[in-house]
Amino acid sequence: MKRQNLLKVIFATILLWVSAGMAKAEPLVSADWLASNLNNDKLVIIDLRNKLDKGSYKTFLEGHIPGSVHSDYLTAGWRVARNGIPGLLPTDAQFEALVRPLGVSNDSQIVLVPAGVSSTDFGSSARAYWTFKIFGHKAVSVLDGGWQGWKAAYPNQIATSVPAAPVAGTFTANFDATGYIDTAAVEALVDMGDKAGHLLLDGRTVEQFEGAAKHDKARQAGRIPGAVNLYQDKAYNTATNKLKTKSELQSIYGALGTGPIVSYCNTGHWAATNWFVLSEVLGQKDVYLYDGSMVEWTADPNRPLKTQSNLDKILNFFKFRG
Repeated sequence: MKRQNLLKVIFATILLWVSAGMAKAEPLVSADWLASNLNNDKLVIIDLRNKLDKGSYKTFLEGHIPGSVHSDYLTAGWRVARNGIPGLLPTDAQFEALVRPLGVSNDSQIVLVPAGVSSTDFGSSARAYWTFKIFGHKAVSVLDGGWQGWKAAYPNQIATSVPAAPVAGTFTANFDATGYIDTAAVEALVDMGDKAGHLLLDGRTVEQFEGAAKHDKARQAGRIPGAVNLYQDKAYNTATNKLKTKSELQSIYGALGTGPIVSYCNTGHWAATNWFVLSEVLGQKDVYLYDGSMVEWTADPNRPLKTQSNLDKILNFFKFRG
């Protein structure tokens, strides 16, 4: 009996050790969570710093999280151009070629690291997160507060040397359409109007939503008919350089209802933050990201556009004044 009890204790200890080594990761993980799991051999930390946040491989070498690898969000291939449309989802083969050299396999726990300087910067990690999910990888998180948050919390755990090249991973993409919508499907929703039951959520600035300004790659200013505006910056706390609290986000996004939502912007970057908040933080079902967004939508002059009326401005202001 004593031997059996000893074996039970040993087995329980092993289970606790394994559990500690594989701590559950939420869509947003803290610097403390990352620090406690830093030596997990399944962990792949991807630093996405790029021109949007005034970052680069050079700034990565000046200081980065130990064990992390750098992959420039704008230039490495997280988004690709096809038929003159920028910012689109890569193909299965393109994504595999992107992440395998970073050490990603199908059993990896991914932590994506933004610079931690702005809402647009956060969108880089939200879009990369969505891309992992679309290609069937569920164990992926974003570091809340990004590199700046890590530097503030763990100033003594900063690497500055050139990291060794990771052992290439064996990731195999398995396309999962959950969360993805293409132009043809958006066209069908617009044609159906209110009967579609979907809400089109425009994550751009008010000026772009109203048609007073546009992205330089968009053929024409305006918005997709039937859309409502919620600039993605509203989800972000500029004082902490983190997403707002869950309760704050619920109060902001709660007015959208619980029906299916299509998130779009100019090229599917800002829209990724609205998608991430709704789908991953608030747990809402049937939230889709339209990667082509307004640049692809306006490429065909036959697709309808709408600009903001004075009544629309008043209604939108009171609906999303938070």
